[in-house]
Amino acid sequence: MSDGKDQLGLAPRDAALKLIEQVTGSGKLLPELIGAGALDALAPEDRARAQRLAMSTLRGLDRADRLLKKYLQKSPPLAVRNVLRLGVTEIAEGEAAHGVVNAMVGLIGRNKRAANFKGLVNAVLRKVTADMPQAWDSQPIPLLPGWLRSPLVAAWGRDAVKAMEVVHFAGAPLDLTAKGDPAELAAMLGGTVLPTGSVRLASAGQVTALPGYTDGSWWVQDAAAAMPARVLDPKAGERILDLCAAPGGKTLQLAAAGAKVTALDLSEARLARVVSNLSRTGLTAEVVEGDALTYETGGFDAILLDAPCSATGTIRRHPDLPQAKDGSEFGALIDQQAAMIDHALTLLRPGGRMVFCTCSLLPDEGEVQIEEALERHPGLVVDRSALDRPGLNPDWITSEGGLRLRPDYWAEAGGMDGFYIACVTKPA
Repeated sequence: MSDGKDQLGLAPRDAALKLIEQVTGSGKLLPELIGAGALDALAPEDRARAQRLAMSTLRGLDRADRLLKKYLQKSPPLAVRNVLRLGVTEIAEGEAAHGVVNAMVGLIGRNKRAANFKGLVNAVLRKVTADMPQAWDSQPIPLLPGWLRSPLVAAWGRDAVKAMEVVHFAGAPLDLTAKGDPAELAAMLGGTVLPTGSVRLASAGQVTALPGYTDGSWWVQDAAAAMPARVLDPKAGERILDLCAAPGGKTLQLAAAGAKVTALDLSEARLARVVSNLSRTGLTAEVVEGDALTYETGGFDAILLDAPCSATGTIRRHPDLPQAKDGSEFGALIDQQAAMIDHALTLLRPGGRMVFCTCSLLPDEGEVQIEEALERHPGLVVDRSALDRPGLNPDWITSEGGLRLRPDYWAEAGGMDGFYIACVTKPA
């Protein structure tokens, strides 16, 4: 017989609330929280529900706050706001309002510092329920926080940023990279082959239960994230260095092409995922734990440098990022990227090529990096012909010869991550 906690579904809701609190209150990111075991105590179905609830709430945070403002005379403490945000999101998604209200009152009642707000939570959510769904649907698409929205508007224009926000709010479908024929994989899974060769699934369910997962026929990789390796165009037998390789999607692409790959990453824990993915897919690469700024083995035919960055291009899949960050660390990341470019070029044989990429929407982490690298390294040239790949719109090619991908591209099909990609060639 289930106890009261189970009947109210408090376990996944409580876990989701704790994730939301860590993101909004402590600036933590969901992947690091989940990777540290935040959901490990839950049953698999509750774990999936908690993660979905947290992501849905964070994705619609701006909309929930706008709606709640109508019912609040003043802003309550963050713990109370987060309970209200979670409750509003669940009701908006069609959960039984009575159960949601009771669950949220139960959650706030377990917080000793906020238990006296039980009456407020109950009253506000009941008023919200009476006004649904019109109250939710009438709210504007959630806006990015000002610290990020302002530089993006300056870079791409207000209309483009509004289009990105629509895609962010819609969330992301699941993209796969096929080890073999993408058309065969799409037919097997009921997916669609995108113009660039990735396979997109509108609704995937549990990834590890999909056909072909166990035997390594494919791996999860956003369509935009799959493009840097395709731009590098690896050849069988080439020695290729994948810098900052984890979690390994690009390493798998390079290895599948027959290249002799060295996958380097600073994190032992993240490299474990690379090793696991190589094992599952039956592909091989040399996996090395090390610092991309001090690694000394050189003479590579090609290098793929996916540099640490703001990850602002991944918000459609990671709605926690704009809530957890404030942009204060981006300056240090930009300096690190430049240093990585400079060092990586010393590891490249004369005449070799390097693809530099970041999953960022900020030009300082993309277009500007290449412009400045060309100034620092006489003879270094951008290979525009490397961007002559299937599915790439020529309008996405930038003035310095790089490729700018944005979430609002392919919006009607679910968009893509924001990425910057450029291929440069070292003097012979």
